[in-house]
Amino acid sequence: MKLKATLLDEKAINRTLIRISHEIIERNKGIDDVVLLGIKTRGYPIAKRLSEYIKSIEGKEVPVGHVDITLYRDDLTEHGDIPKVKNSELGVEIKNKKVIIVDDVLYTCRTARAAIDAIMDVDRPKVIQLAVLIDRGHKELPIRADYVGKNIPTSKSELIAVKLKETDADESVNIYMND
Repeated sequence: MKLKATLLDEKAINRTLIRISHEIIERNKGIDDVVLLGIKTRGYPIAKRLSEYIKSIEGKEVPVGHVDITLYRDDLTEHGDIPKVKNSELGVEIKNKKVIIVDDVLYTCRTARAAIDAIMDVDRPKVIQLAVLIDRGHKELPIRADYVGKNIPTSKSELIAVKLKETDADESVNIYMND
């Protein structure tokens, strides 16, 4: 894969997450009953950052949990090894809450659908919303993000790579293309 462009650097990522934080507060008329659930791996640190930004704006903490969608994927055979059974614990109470699923990239929407299935198996929230850093198109399911950092139309041969300090020791969003 060949680097085509850097879409966001560290400062741009932070500005984008601050904007999404404001949008979350505005759309939900505050943060009462709001819970952030990050999809592992990169959605969780993004959710934690959103919570920190919201706290700096509102002065109150937004609970952050995580959702492991491994067992809910409908394309397991394409990913090789059979997954290990994971605990369906989300780390936060979601019953009658406004749950915002957080992920790094929205592509086919299969990950978002798997997260919704995992959440509904635990309990029933009041509402489920979706926040993503990048929406690259190519949806295969009728799911859209409520909060989008950046829309990046891509070809299916391109790859979007999100790197975060918490998981990659780097901070950027890059687009790669096949050689």
